[in-house]
Amino acid sequence: MSKEFEQMSFFERYLSLWVTLCIICGIILGKVLGTSIVFLSDMNIATVNIPVAILVWLMIFPMMVQIDFNSIKDVSKNPKGLALTLIINWLIKPFSMAFFAWIFFDKLFSAFLAPDLAQEYIAGAILLGAAPCTAMVFVWSYLTKGDPEYTLVQVAINDLVLLVAYIPIVKLLLGVSNVSIPYEALISSVVIFVVIPLVAGLLVNKVLIKTRGEEWFRAVFMAKLKPLSIIALLTTLVLLFAFQGEKILANPIHIFLIAVPLTLQTYFIFFIAWGVGKKMKLPHCILSPGSMIGASNFFELAVAVAIALFGLNSGAALATVVGVLIEVPVMLSLVKLSNKWRY
Repeated sequence: MSKEFEQMSFFERYLSLWVTLCIICGIILGKVLGTSIVFLSDMNIATVNIPVAILVWLMIFPMMVQIDFNSIKDVSKNPKGLALTLIINWLIKPFSMAFFAWIFFDKLFSAFLAPDLAQEYIAGAILLGAAPCTAMVFVWSYLTKGDPEYTLVQVAINDLVLLVAYIPIVKLLLGVSNVSIPYEALISSVVIFVVIPLVAGLLVNKVLIKTRGEEWFRAVFMAKLKPLSIIALLTTLVLLFAFQGEKILANPIHIFLIAVPLTLQTYFIFFIAWGVGKKMKLPHCILSPGSMIGASNFFELAVAVAIALFGLNSGAALATVVGVLIEVPVMLSLVKLSNKWRY
């Protein structure tokens, strides 16, 4: 048994098992409870679901509470990581997603999909590919011991680029001339998933270090906080799969067909970023969050735009929802790889 395995917590050691159990439990709950859980899925601010937002907030908080604002100014000393992130996120990812979607939905899966439906699935995949992650990257960075200050700066820059680049890229790839971005959804997501936990983390950090000392904060408080993050992650899985349980059971083949190119795209982007970052000699604490942000997606925005453009029951909306469903299990496998390849 490796030293790294022995140092992992009980939850971390068997995370793959817990994820599988949570997915199964979520689907069963969605089937058994049916419409009785609709009130939870309808508790939204803009397009952000409040119960899921609270759980994501609990996942993000352990990263936010570690951030040392005095160190953020030093992030600019390592611009190569930010440059890699921007190139991967905006010059490679949207176009590789469009390519994977076209190959699979329009060509390889053409025998299983009507042409109109295939085009909607392609559109949903493009909406996902053009929206790199904003919130969950904090979780992946935390689980791989990424640099918290760098992760914050990376997300902030990504959000600024998102404001100006998302619409032109989507217009180009979809050929749609009147794409409108739901800014209410974008702003509320940034406030809920970045600003609020960031401010809370800053306050808790300052108060605890001042009253209990930095050694207690690192050795005791952070050690107790880490399991909370993983429990919130697993609970989020149960909720997401419970909300979409009926869709999964009603369209199992289509869910699988959509998941194939989305999963391949996720691994493709991660391996591209990781390989280039290693060649650039980026430290692991920079390379890990830099690879994770492009691999994962800002699915809240993608779902909102898909519904606005194509409708709630469209193939495009279903494709973005499948993106939500596969993201956590797939990204957890990349977390495992990142930790295994730590250098």
